[in-house]
Amino acid sequence: MEAIRKLFFCSILITVFRCVYCDDFKEEIFLKPLPPTHLYGYFQFVTLVNSETSSFHSHLAPRSLTEVISRFQVEELHLTLTEGQWRHHQWGYPVLDAAPGAELYAWFSPDVLDVDTQWKKLSSTLSGLFCASLNFIDNFNTVTPQMALWPMGAVKSGQNVTSQLRYASLPREIVCTENLTPWKKLLPCESSRGFSSLLNSRMIHNTNYHSIGVHVRKICKSNDCSETQLEIKQTVALVYDYDIINSNDWSFRKLFGQGLPGACPLSSESKIYIDVTSNDTQAYTLTPPPDSVIVSQRGGSDTKLAVYNIKADGQMINIGAKHNSKRDLPVSVPPPLHFNRYILGYGKEFGGIVTELTNNCWTSINVVVLENAPWWLPIQLSSLRVNGEAESSLVLSQYYSPGRSRQKPYHLELLIKLPPRSTTTVTIDFEFVFLKWQEYPPDANHGFYVGSALISANLPTARNYTSLPIGGTTFDSIVNASKQWYPIVFRTNGAMVSLPTPDFSMPYNVICLACTVVALAFGPLHNICTKELVLKPLGTPVSLTQKLFNLFKKKKD
Repeated sequence: MEAIRKLFFCSILITVFRCVYCDDFKEEIFLKPLPPTHLYGYFQFVTLVNSETSSFHSHLAPRSLTEVISRFQVEELHLTLTEGQWRHHQWGYPVLDAAPGAELYAWFSPDVLDVDTQWKKLSSTLSGLFCASLNFIDNFNTVTPQMALWPMGAVKSGQNVTSQLRYASLPREIVCTENLTPWKKLLPCESSRGFSSLLNSRMIHNTNYHSIGVHVRKICKSNDCSETQLEIKQTVALVYDYDIINSNDWSFRKLFGQGLPGACPLSSESKIYIDVTSNDTQAYTLTPPPDSVIVSQRGGSDTKLAVYNIKADGQMINIGAKHNSKRDLPVSVPPPLHFNRYILGYGKEFGGIVTELTNNCWTSINVVVLENAPWWLPIQLSSLRVNGEAESSLVLSQYYSPGRSRQKPYHLELLIKLPPRSTTTVTIDFEFVFLKWQEYPPDANHGFYVGSALISANLPTARNYTSLPIGGTTFDSIVNASKQWYPIVFRTNGAMVSLPTPDFSMPYNVICLACTVVALAFGPLHNICTKELVLKPLGTPVSLTQKLFNLFKKKKD
């Protein structure tokens, strides 16, 4: 019996040590100047853990998240919480694009039969984990994309990934400190050590654009992909305005309110990358000097990156850029593909959604446009026009799923071939509907938010795309410069519509009027019923005895 007990404990120790040995954690920071007067900061924390033991033994990976992945049989998960709009036509492309508000999409295991039920449970659980309003995700705002999204992780051959996919967005969601705090608790060092100590909520929520995200996928451990491991990537994207920090020079103390207190002791690699491609004229100087300068080649363009290797020695580091002369503004180069989205129409009866796609390349590009219109904004497929034509040869394929009032949204996907050096306009009309008075938000006159459209494309060049040259930490399709095409998914800017709204001030006016009438009627009636009328003779002096008698009579009453 004693031998069996020892054998059992030894097997547990071997499993735990094997899990500890296979865990790996890396942290990275990427800084890049953006035109005209902005600075892009991107934080990336990557945790690699064995897929088989991640939900049972937790060393570096957050157990609360891995248990959710294992419990609901999630193959791949992407969650972003974003405040602000990314300006693709000015800033180029970010490392990871995100839609304004909350965005969640996930692939479930083929063993999951009732995907909708698991999707609802997953969103509710993540709502409590990240203190967000993800519990409002339901069938009435969830779609199953057919062409726009594809898995970024390892997928079994022959698996139907489309049927196991669910996508939803909450464009009205506000990102605040309540979301950042639980996000930082998922890191191995939390916010006490490492690069996450720079994420001060008072400073990062002061930016023009900030986004936090969690991306979970399975990646191959070997070339034949016989074994997989779980990759948990936590990201933070920030865009600072030089006018906000009141200086053309920047440093960690100005951006984050403090210096960097070293790397996380549990991290195997802690590096900081600064894009110095635009510093060919030596307009500014980095302090302290970088450890090395590398050149990243992607899409035929060279990008110079200054690299800092940070150690976990507890030494305070303050990296910054000081301009030697008048600051040269970065030149804004249009990206290969940019887009715009706006609302048409006037009045409270009909309107339209317009999406403009501009192809700056000398070759045609195939893109997929996904429109996810809420049920209270019914889009009419018969009114679809591409460049003003109802039947256009540019549309190679389309998918349309009509919505249902208070049950499912309207789902439209178009595969469009964009001609070279051209602008393609996609227009579709909608009609306004009347809601029940309980369905209006507290600020109904502010307007109703419409989620971003998804644009998936295979770009012939990776120019203006921001990526890190780190193998295994970014998507291989972006880092690998030898590929002819670069698949990417964009999110357009959000939109706002004004639905027919009743006069909610009328009940308030009625209540005020009724209360005023009651108060005016109640006052005189109360005085008549409670006060006693006493006749007072005129001209007769009142003696002292009568005054005392009247005084005692009042006290007695």
